[in-house]
Amino acid sequence: MKFILAKKVNMTQIFGEDGTVQPATVLNVEPVTVSQIKTKEKDGYNAVQIGTGSRKEKNISKAVRGHLKDIGNLATLKEFRIEEASSLNRGDKISLDIFVIGDKIAVSAVSKGKGFQGVVKRHGFHGGPRSHGQKHSEREPGSIGGGGRSGGKVIKGMRMAGRMGSDRITVKNLKVIGIDKENNIMLVSGAVPGRRGTLVEIRG
Repeated sequence: MKFILAKKVNMTQIFGEDGTVQPATVLNVEPVTVSQIKTKEKDGYNAVQIGTGSRKEKNISKAVRGHLKDIGNLATLKEFRIEEASSLNRGDKISLDIFVIGDKIAVSAVSKGKGFQGVVKRHGFHGGPRSHGQKHSEREPGSIGGGGRSGGKVIKGMRMAGRMGSDRITVKNLKVIGIDKENNIMLVSGAVPGRRGTLVEIRG
């Protein structure tokens, strides 16, 4: 299993040899450091913990400082579960070299936060009719059910207005369509969740 961390840069488009255009996401994939190896015998499951970035030592708790001893002040730690015991060791570096063009990957990240939104934007409701006799009902949700079906209560799962976005999203079956090892850049087909600068997890 291949895995690494990256930062979303922006979106672009790639033209194929036949002239077709394909949307692509540009990811900045800096080398990451293995901070811990978990095994089934000791921890109950097999996993590899990796970290990226850096931060000041004063901003790290003593517990985390001890955990990262002799590795560096990593800013972000993420864990990837694996089926079998890993051949990696603590302190090893993982770089963009593990991926090649054509690899199928899954990307996970936190989507853009959109704040409190109504039912039209949040759930795709059509809104009320725009005919005569209607007043201020263009984007209202309408009836949410009577007393018979739900016993006079709002049933669970009712689609209503509320906070939208800031969810962990995983997009599968994306393809690596470009790699620039000198600049640590990876091009991925299609869209990746999150804003510019969002930390994304890549699994291959």
